[in-house]
Amino acid sequence: MSSSASVTSRPTRAATRRAPLRWLQPGILAGALVPLAVLIWRSAAGRLGADPVATLLNQLGLVALVLLLASLACTPLRIVAKWNWPLRLRKTLGLCAFLYAALHLTVYAAVDQGLALGAIIEDVSKRPFIIAGMSAFLLLVPLALTSTDAAIRRLGGARWKRLHRIVYLAGILACIHFLLRVKKDLTQPGIYAAILGVLLAIRVIDMLRKRRAASRTITAR
Repeated sequence: MSSSASVTSRPTRAATRRAPLRWLQPGILAGALVPLAVLIWRSAAGRLGADPVATLLNQLGLVALVLLLASLACTPLRIVAKWNWPLRLRKTLGLCAFLYAALHLTVYAAVDQGLALGAIIEDVSKRPFIIAGMSAFLLLVPLALTSTDAAIRRLGGARWKRLHRIVYLAGILACIHFLLRVKKDLTQPGIYAAILGVLLAIRVIDMLRKRRAASRTITAR
């Protein structure tokens, strides 16, 4: 009887440990949408300050960058802490980052510039930080479009991984966009750039370690 009870209790305890993770992804999604809900409420209530367009642009852009860095942190967390659960959140965080980046660009093009192509081109030519931001967004587009399981099957795992590595370039351009946008105090964009640098360094070190291990295996044979 005691042996039977022991066998029965083990999966129950394991299931209990895993249970909170079921709520992690919807919880992250809900949390990621909170800033958008707050901005919508503030806009409807007329509480976006003296320059509401600038407030929308700044807040949407900042949340996009934070979510993008959060998605980039998932694999380094697995490498450093040996946690697998962050990988479940990577796609959700990445798509939420794309959503905020798309809204950021939409507010700029439609609200700030009134969809006037000539004005947008002139503005871009005068302000290099816009080029960096648009380039980052354009790099995110194919990543968002190929985020489905069907796209992974179509491209194949190896090609899909190679394509999605450009997310780091998008992150670099997003940080450059932020650094160039801020004219005085560079502390905040500098912190985000430093975080990105650490995440990228972890990936590069891990890649080099794997290559060295593979070369030793080949040599041993």
